[in-house]
Amino acid sequence: MTAMENAEIARIMRHSVQHARDNTFELVDSVLEVPASNYTDPARFKLEVDRIFKRLPLMLAPSCEIPNPGDFKTMEVAGIPILLTRGQDGVVRSFVNSCTHRGTNVAVDPTGNAKRFTCPYHGWTFGQKGELIAVAAAQDFGQVDKSCLSLKALPVAERAGLIFGSVDPKMKLDIDDFLSGYDALLEAFNFKDWYFFSSRVLRGPNWKIAYDGYLDFYHLPVLHKDTLNATGLLGNRAHYHAWGPHQRLVAPDRAARELGDKPEDQWADDLVLNGVWTIFPSISIASFNGGGRGVMISQLMPGDNVGESFTRQMYLMEKKPSAEQEAAAHEQFAFLEVVVRDEDYATGLRQQRALDHGTLENVLFGRNEGGAQSFHKWTDRIIEADDEALLGLFPPQKQRAAE
Repeated sequence: MTAMENAEIARIMRHSVQHARDNTFELVDSVLEVPASNYTDPARFKLEVDRIFKRLPLMLAPSCEIPNPGDFKTMEVAGIPILLTRGQDGVVRSFVNSCTHRGTNVAVDPTGNAKRFTCPYHGWTFGQKGELIAVAAAQDFGQVDKSCLSLKALPVAERAGLIFGSVDPKMKLDIDDFLSGYDALLEAFNFKDWYFFSSRVLRGPNWKIAYDGYLDFYHLPVLHKDTLNATGLLGNRAHYHAWGPHQRLVAPDRAARELGDKPEDQWADDLVLNGVWTIFPSISIASFNGGGRGVMISQLMPGDNVGESFTRQMYLMEKKPSAEQEAAAHEQFAFLEVVVRDEDYATGLRQQRALDHGTLENVLFGRNEGGAQSFHKWTDRIIEADDEALLGLFPPQKQRAAE
């Protein structure tokens, strides 16, 4: 199935190409003012962590990062240690990475392959399904019910070759409802069969300052004039298309340049799926072509304080590269590190320091920055919603499909 055989994707691309041909551009109704304190207030930051990152499903990893039975990954989300495993049955499971004896991490390596996990503190051993298999020196420890001492399971699901999960074991929001049908579009990438090439972590400013840049083509010709826009071909416009809080950004000038003169049956998938795909609250997926077709998935997480964030950049490739392609892919990924670290995040950190002074009451998002406007409105909406109201923000997908 080609990308254009997805009706929603086809609609988006026809929309952008037609606007480009007509030299027209859609703007939102008005300029939005966002309190500058939203980026600096510790109380606001705590609300965001508690009501967004600890309550919503999050994109935790691409499926191809742990593709084989026994593969595992450890990570920390909002201060909570997570263990993702793929069992011998091929099913991905998620647990709190904490031994039920004393709480130590049962898995300490970032990634690996294991049929069981032995706690490095006292040797308690757990299986891939989280079950407690053995208590070290059980005859000395005393009688316990091992069936009640499994690792704490967390909600998790694979959709569109991506792994979604929550740190809340009692999460009420259905993962499919949260995705709002967006995963049906992401399926066009076929990420489950891609190759996990490389990753790294970058330090940044407040997570929203960092994420604003992923929702903004307005800055591309200015901030990246000597890097991403060295050819001078990038415009500062983007069309925004939304599914719940999730968005896709399409550059109309690029749509016109690469697709405008071609009949639709010649619109190749790598061009049709270009642009930036965002998954609320803090995932960006952008296409590149270093060493072959690839994407960089940027996974933003808040740090320990309001002015700090960390971004895991993951480079996925459609196919495992040859030796020659591998060198080009490394070059592309290194280039993107410079762009994000030395331009986007260096600028964001300066912005953070300026806002920390408290002399600016509001920051502005223009009529041409609809993506960021939508993001901030959704952030406010989710923070203000109690658990029951939160469910009402995401219509049930099964019900929608029936209609």
